[in-house]
Amino acid sequence: MLNADWKHPSPRLRKARHLQALVPAVLLATGLGVVLAFSSFTAAAIAVVAALLAGAALDVLMQRRVGAWGYVEREDDLLIRRGLLVRRLSVVPYGRMQFIDVIAGPVERSLGLATVRLHTAAAASDARIPGLAADEAARLRDRLAELGEADAAGL
Repeated sequence: MLNADWKHPSPRLRKARHLQALVPAVLLATGLGVVLAFSSFTAAAIAVVAALLAGAALDVLMQRRVGAWGYVEREDDLLIRRGLLVRRLSVVPYGRMQFIDVIAGPVERSLGLATVRLHTAAAASDARIPGLAADEAARLRDRLAELGEADAAGL
C-alpha cells in the first residue's frame, strides 16, 4: 500500500509557493527599511535582513510541504498523504464521495494549476490535492466522479 506509485503535485506548484513566501517578505523588508531608515540605518538594516531571512525560512518550509503531498488511485479508494511534522494519510473510498471540486486561485490559474477537493459525508473530510496541472485535475475529477457513481450504484 505505502510502496505504491505515488503521484505528486506539478513542479509549477513550487513556483507558486516561492511567490507566496518571497513576495510578502520582500515587500515587508522594503517597507521596514524605508520606515526605519528615518530613525536608524542599523535598525533598518537589521529589520530588512530579519524579514528576508524569515521569508527564506518560510519558503523552505513551503517547498518541503509541497514535496510531502502525494496521491494514489487504487481499485476501491484514493490515498492522499501530506504533512511534515504530523504526517497524514487519508483513505477516501470512491463510493463515499459526494462531489468533487476543481478550484484555482489567481496564482494557480496563471501557472496552469488547480486543486482537486473531495467532499464526503464525513464532517471532518478535508481531502484535497493541490497543484495539479489543470488538465490532470480535470481528468482526475472525471475519473473520481465516474468511479464514485459506479461504487455508489452498488450500495
